[in-house]
Amino acid sequence: MSISSPSASQQEEFQQRFSALRQRHDAYMQTVLSVQAHATRLQQAMQYSALLGGKRVRPFLVYATGELFDVPVESLDAPAAAVECIHAYSLIHDDLPAMDDDTLRRGQPTCHVQFDEATAILAGDALQSFAFSLLAQPIPHISPAQQLRMVHVLAHSAGLHGMCGGQMLDIAATGRSIQTAELEQVHQLKTGALLRASVQLGALAANDVSEQVRSALDEFADAIGLAFQVQDDILDVTGDTQTLGKTQGSDQALHKSTYPALLGLAGSQALLRQLHEKALHALALIPYNTALLESFTEYLVKRDR
Repeated sequence: MSISSPSASQQEEFQQRFSALRQRHDAYMQTVLSVQAHATRLQQAMQYSALLGGKRVRPFLVYATGELFDVPVESLDAPAAAVECIHAYSLIHDDLPAMDDDTLRRGQPTCHVQFDEATAILAGDALQSFAFSLLAQPIPHISPAQQLRMVHVLAHSAGLHGMCGGQMLDIAATGRSIQTAELEQVHQLKTGALLRASVQLGALAANDVSEQVRSALDEFADAIGLAFQVQDDILDVTGDTQTLGKTQGSDQALHKSTYPALLGLAGSQALLRQLHEKALHALALIPYNTALLESFTEYLVKRDR
């Protein structure tokens, strides 16, 4: 299928919705992370890492998918925050000296630089457990059975068979030559798993979503999950540190396997276009208004940070 870009009005509408949902999410996160705690330094580190900058792609996917099925927005606040807590914890740990040893994240000092290494480790641990606390509390219009499925989806996507497993494979691949299929597996787990979970959480908040629609949503999520990483790899080559908000060229410096390293820049850009088409094809199979997700896909593959 050929890709047609959203109209100017569609792009403007998307930017307004994206901004509004981000503001809603940030306000909710600020509220739930500000409940009085004894370990104030740990709480400050959690707030710093979860609220300072970031695109909020994963919360947006929860909201936008739930919106497809007319799920009340207040029912999506906790699932959106839960997946972002998992993402924030993963970034804290990724940046640690034992992992990527990075000093810049979202244009600011990384958590272990701003605070200290021990506090950063605990902040990541606490954000991970906090994610499941959010999903386990009563959520408006969501049944306990739906919540249990949400907990399972997020736990599976974050652990051995998802993000953490992908991170381990990424570490094992550093400094050695791997094939494209192996790199795809790394990123389907490391990056794609949480993006797929975000879409699934939005759908799980709804009732009576058919298996056909769930399958199409999974296909869409698979495509954008890999597209997100391909674009990240491209930006590590073509971007600059100030725009990216993290150290440009860090993947090359760490001798990580990337799509530009395996396919070249032109080959990576061609793969990104193919994944864009695949995502739009999946959305075309869904008998709901997917305009917001279509505009999001356009944003995802053309972002500069």
